[in-house]
Amino acid sequence: MGRGPERWQLYRLLGREVVRAVRERAARFTARPEILTRARVTALVIAPHDLRTSDASLADDIYSGLFVFAGRSLVVSGRSPFDYDPPSPDWADALYGFGWLRHLRAADTALARANARAFVSDFMSGRGEAARASPVPVASRRLISFLCQSPLVLEGADHAFYQGFLKAVGKGARDLERSLRRSAPPQSRLLAAVALTYAGLCCEGIEPILRRATRILVRELDAQILPDGGHRSRDPRFAMELLLDLLPLRQSFLSRSVDPPEALLRAVDRMLPALRLLRHGDASLSHFNGMGVTAADHLATLLVYDGAGTEPLMYAPHSGYARLETGRVVLVCDVGAPPPMEQSREAGAGCLSFELTSGAQRIVVNCGTPASGGEVRRMSRSTAAHATATVADTSSCRFLDEPEGWWGRRLAARWLLARRGPVVLRGPTDVAVERRTESGALVLAARHDGYAAEFGIVHERRWRLAEAPVRLEGEDAFRRDGRHRRGHPPAVAVRFHLHTAVTVQAQEEGGVLLTLQTGETWRFTAEGATLAIEDSVYFAGVVGARRTAQLVLHLTVAEDMLVRWRIERV
Repeated sequence: MGRGPERWQLYRLLGREVVRAVRERAARFTARPEILTRARVTALVIAPHDLRTSDASLADDIYSGLFVFAGRSLVVSGRSPFDYDPPSPDWADALYGFGWLRHLRAADTALARANARAFVSDFMSGRGEAARASPVPVASRRLISFLCQSPLVLEGADHAFYQGFLKAVGKGARDLERSLRRSAPPQSRLLAAVALTYAGLCCEGIEPILRRATRILVRELDAQILPDGGHRSRDPRFAMELLLDLLPLRQSFLSRSVDPPEALLRAVDRMLPALRLLRHGDASLSHFNGMGVTAADHLATLLVYDGAGTEPLMYAPHSGYARLETGRVVLVCDVGAPPPMEQSREAGAGCLSFELTSGAQRIVVNCGTPASGGEVRRMSRSTAAHATATVADTSSCRFLDEPEGWWGRRLAARWLLARRGPVVLRGPTDVAVERRTESGALVLAARHDGYAAEFGIVHERRWRLAEAPVRLEGEDAFRRDGRHRRGHPPAVAVRFHLHTAVTVQAQEEGGVLLTLQTGETWRFTAEGATLAIEDSVYFAGVVGARRTAQLVLHLTVAEDMLVRWRIERV
């Protein structure tokens, strides 16, 4: 396998990270005095509204000692959850982020308030692992949660607890302000700026932080929110979570009679239509680039702000997503290159993948991102976990955490992985897109060169969505560019992962019948390749990973090849 592109990408990343590490150490001696060194939070003046929906029944689970986060559970048996080893890193992030306090607030009982104070007191007393509580995204979420849920925590509290809580809020703000002086990753900088802006608006005594935090927030929003409303990470989950914080932040400015910055208003106005582009009829988002289970209630809350009758954006050229829609049928496609390396730790190798929905029923899906699990999550990012084509069982992107990569056992790669996570080292660079209308049907065509360097193959895909009769026609072309013609021609598999609610039945005359839970029947047919029904896994199920099926078209690409397929409603 060729090592050139990955080698240079790894060296560039290593060089940038060494510079960051040196700057972080030098900042301890050369940084200007911190704004909040002597400042002290003297009072809380407002409590922002948390848009994330809450469930009072979960307060009973928490009171009984059952903590369920990120698909994992822990029973604490009367002890503090901070005294136990977390079941997974994602579970620990959720625990130390304290977003679950909103469920206790929903119970609205004296018992729930006392329970919340007990957990916050445990944390403030130093129980738990400081390393798990200190990452910038976790610390940002905790500071926002403390501010939003302060009425729950402080109602009925004594003076000592109140002062200790203010001290914890002040310390959280100081830690985040310090992190912004170091070289934090872009998404962490944005989250820290949001949290600090909240603190500046909600607290008395640290007013200077509001001006600095607002400046950083404006800078990061302008840099990270693309003109079409997507985030540079191309991660729908991150965009949705960010909006759930930006909307109450906008209202908090108004509550303090302070004009929100224009960058904040522009970002919210652009992001809402972009999120609607990725929405399917089942009230969930497409499974691209880190998106797993959609909190449908959270998404519904956000889209209220965009207007119930607002037409969705149909093409986001900067984010790399496109939508075709006719009647009740929705097609959402990934037609973009991987995000910048430093924002690619959740990105998947799913270029030219798509998801198809009829009404509220998913038909073709990507496998989605699981709630937790290192190895399983790595599998979910591979091209084989997406409804697109794989060449020689490899992905169109190469990731830093690939154990089979030549860099896998190198000390430098392990150091980079610990600091920056499993970023994308290489992926498609030339992704071309064309949209048009053809005889009343919607047509989308795209290509990518993710397999050109290694196999000399350019993948082209064309979708044609027609309404009468309802059908999706597709073409997958594999063009040889003259390179890598030695050895055996590579095998190609074009995959169509099916939702768990779809029943598959092969037909004697060829093709496959797809029966939906709604009673609809669709027929899949193909020509130019061998059709097989194989097992698959749907990682983004509400109850965890579930077994499902996939339709796979197998072929060998010796010369230019074209495969045609059709999914039509019977």
